Amino acid sequence: MSEWLPLDAASNRGEVVLITGISGSGKSVALHALEDAGYFCVDNLPPELLRDFLRLEHERYTSKVAVAVDVRTRSSLPHLLPLIDVLRREGVHIRSLFVDASTHTLVRRFSESRRPHPLTSETPGDPQRALVEAIEEERILLAGLREVSTVIDTSELRPSILRSWVRQMVGASEAALTLVFESFAFKHGVPLDADYVFDVRVLPNPHYIRELRPLTGRDQPVAEYLAGQPEVAEMLEQIRRFLDRWLPDFVEDQRSYLTVAIGCTGGQHRSVYGVEWLARQFASRMPTLVRHRELESRA
Repeated sequence: MSEWLPLDAASNRGEVVLITGISGSGKSVALHALEDAGYFCVDNLPPELLRDFLRLEHERYTSKVAVAVDVRTRSSLPHLLPLIDVLRREGVHIRSLFVDASTHTLVRRFSESRRPHPLTSETPGDPQRALVEAIEEERILLAGLREVSTVIDTSELRPSILRSWVRQMVGASEAALTLVFESFAFKHGVPLDADYVFDVRVLPNPHYIRELRPLTGRDQPVAEYLAGQPEVAEMLEQIRRFLDRWLPDFVEDQRSYLTVAIGCTGGQHRSVYGVEWLARQFASRMPTLVRHRELESRA
């Protein structure tokens, strides 16, 4: 790899959002959301051109830039991680977003759209098998980028929710770490973007109380019921203390986002209440985002 020349100090102003992820997971939706938010967006930029592109956009006084990179430039991917490290050391503020989805979801999406996966041409044989193998190969190629990025799992998300979550992400404070609390239903699968998963299905379930069943954990009657259960208070307090203990280490590790997923059976009562309660405990101390996967999908 050729040696990179440092960007001018003045070019460190503004923000760069790097979007990558698995084909079919929603990178185009995320990029369009940023374009609507006022970002200058470029799709499928070869990593070797990223530095020159950022310098050019600085000269044009572009303060917000979004760049999508994926396996279509697979030969250049090994250059990307070292370049990100260099740019960050020089003071360029880069948010890296990785959009992901389950293999089952991706196979369904490709079948519905009838578009080829960018790696299927290299996997001859049965089309279904070739698609699955291409997706798994893509996961291997992008594993390093996934490790250093904020991950959004779109398996159970509509495009409108993904657009909303992307706007939340770029609108969050540039503090050392943003804490994300996400509720979900185990029957629809564990979110792929979760750093920690807590199972609250052992707690009393408002679903079995007729007048509470149609409500959610954000409604006062459900919140009052759960707040009155000793087991609920004990478990949530234990989760809070656990996060208190380890959050400084994640900050020290220079993590940008930490996603804590709270799951129950239907993603409507216990997990929603738990997410809301935990978010209130940390909101005064650090940037905190709240997501309710099943409620937002149902809305």
